[in-house]
Amino acid sequence: MTIKPVGPGRDHADQNASDHVTTTSSSQPAENLASHPIAMARGRVIFVGTGPGDPDLLTLGAVAAMGEATAVILDRDMLRSVIDHPAVTIPADAEVLSLPTQPSGKMLPPAQRAKQVLKYATAGARVVRLVAGDPFMDSAVADEAAACVRGGIDFEVVPGVSALTAVPEYAGISLANAGGLHFVSATERIVKSQAAQWATQGTLVISTRAGLLADAIEAARASGRPDDDSTLVTYFGGSTEQHTLAASLGDITAAVQSREVDGEIDPEEPVHLMIGPAVEQRDDLSWYETKPLFGWRVLIPRTKDQAGPMTNRLRTYGAHSEEVPTISVEPPRSPQQIDKAIRGLVEGRYEWVAFTSVNAVKAVREKLEDYGLDARALSGLKVAAVGKVTAGALRDWGIEPELVPTGEQSAAGLAAEWPPYDELLDPINRVFLPRADIATETLSAGLAKLGWIVEDVTAYRTVRAAPPPAPTREAIKTGQFDAVVFTSSSTVRNLVGIAGKPHATTVIAVIGPATARTCEEHGLRVDVMASSPGALELADALAAFAAERRDALIAAGDKVLKPSQLRRTSRRR
Repeated sequence: MTIKPVGPGRDHADQNASDHVTTTSSSQPAENLASHPIAMARGRVIFVGTGPGDPDLLTLGAVAAMGEATAVILDRDMLRSVIDHPAVTIPADAEVLSLPTQPSGKMLPPAQRAKQVLKYATAGARVVRLVAGDPFMDSAVADEAAACVRGGIDFEVVPGVSALTAVPEYAGISLANAGGLHFVSATERIVKSQAAQWATQGTLVISTRAGLLADAIEAARASGRPDDDSTLVTYFGGSTEQHTLAASLGDITAAVQSREVDGEIDPEEPVHLMIGPAVEQRDDLSWYETKPLFGWRVLIPRTKDQAGPMTNRLRTYGAHSEEVPTISVEPPRSPQQIDKAIRGLVEGRYEWVAFTSVNAVKAVREKLEDYGLDARALSGLKVAAVGKVTAGALRDWGIEPELVPTGEQSAAGLAAEWPPYDELLDPINRVFLPRADIATETLSAGLAKLGWIVEDVTAYRTVRAAPPPAPTREAIKTGQFDAVVFTSSSTVRNLVGIAGKPHATTVIAVIGPATARTCEEHGLRVDVMASSPGALELADALAAFAAERRDALIAAGDKVLKPSQLRRTSRRR
């Protein structure tokens, strides 16, 4: 690893530049610097479009704006899923809040929304206003932006993918073969006199609110649209909760009234009404709501404060995941041992350092940072990682591991591929092994047999997390989750301990054989196992299982129901 010198030393050019500045300054008459006006940073409001609901539609401009925000203000809490996207990083000191609503549930008028925004912007903040869809096309923020200008604050717009064009595609509508297109945005009220101008031929796309849907349907009929026109209504467009109803224009109102969706739909929720010939192709082009895990509610027991790529991968298959912390990672009770090991690491005591978990990487990294050090402290050391996830955590830190097992990604797999100590090739025979307090001695024993002296150090403690909220525990036990994914034996033991066993209809997916055996020991039937141990491979395996299940149901002529829709009163014993 190449290390750039850090410290007071500077090259000749830097010294000359400094001398030049000093000479120039000393040759000028003394002035009262306080007399010069100092320009303070002005506040700014950036209206950022987030797209119709899928966080993957964020633009690079949106990601960059959020990365520089002082405050992030959302239209509604649902937009917090955008902030949780792995591509988004918001400064740690940035405040994130949602705008309040009126007692009726409606959004505040533009002037009152602007007042909330100006409170931050006038203090010099860089305010990011997150809005659904495109700021000017879908979210009607033009009056709010104008109010900001009247308040003396500049604004800019980062356009987003408009819901008017995106939601039809998420619903499986090809607008290229629509027989002509007419778009209508009617989010405030439906005026029949205006509806008279709506196209009576071709495809009509209306963006409105759930509370105005009935008015929009009647206005379309009153404009001259025939009752036998093919019609779709899409709720929550672009999200993993998307739900589409299909009927003729004359029958769509009855379909809406008898819709089968979980819970009541907020009257303020955006909804899209699509009418015309393009709708007729939906059976062939529906791609989003037919994803293998679409609408599945997946439980991810995980280590507290440690999120991986699994949630994002599951979302690409249509699932919405809920993470339940099962383990809390704490510092060791006595830090002397890890402190001594870190000093030895810096002083060149070790030939290798072996990381058996992401938490071990995090613990060593934080300890080095406490000493004011970074990844360069490991320069000259050979670094090993137990698997791809741990190797990824090292690479995020700027370290490329020399050894990652190509076979079984476990302590035993790492020991099997570890080179034996060779006194001619290895100047030092010691290995630093930071681990959890409850870790097994498999790796330590394996390396000792190869001639290495292993310093096995407790870098962190794992304790069982507090039980999840009562509604989550009830959902687990009663089969309201469609699947649960276990990434280790400890997540199985701890989830059962803090929340109980998953219901018999819940699909159980595991990362490997050891985790499968632990599930079986607890009376859980394993339905899916990853082809190789890894979070992404586990998500892919669950999606493949769901796709095969869907195809089998269709081939048998059965209705495709989610596992949660099949739940019974029986539980695993």
